[in-house]
Amino acid sequence: MTDVHTGSCLCGGVRYRATGPLRPVIACHCGQCRKTSGHHAAMTSVPLARFAIERDETLVWFHSSDIARRGFCNRCGGNLFWEPVGEDRVSITAGTLDGATGLAIERHIFTEDAGDYYDVPAG
Repeated sequence: MTDVHTGSCLCGGVRYRATGPLRPVIACHCGQCRKTSGHHAAMTSVPLARFAIERDETLVWFHSSDIARRGFCNRCGGNLFWEPVGEDRVSITAGTLDGATGLAIERHIFTEDAGDYYDVPAG
């Protein structure tokens, strides 16, 4: 049986589906992720071939750098996706997945940019 994962933004204006296994979560502490999430971004990933946007009435894309764009809901402000330019994958904000995921944080990246109000777990 194939794993099916669904998710959405808070208001439901954007809904998506991913099939198959998801990558373990990576917590990114870079300045851009901190600004878009309000803390650090916890994201899983899936190849584009196994990803579909099922509802996109409020989805907007913001090119945050030369190497990536970010998908947001323009109604509720939900931070949903990070997509690297020229790659065949999309990162999905883990908190937007419906129900239990079975995922865990595998590692933290850009920890040198972490806010001074929290500690990044050792290791």
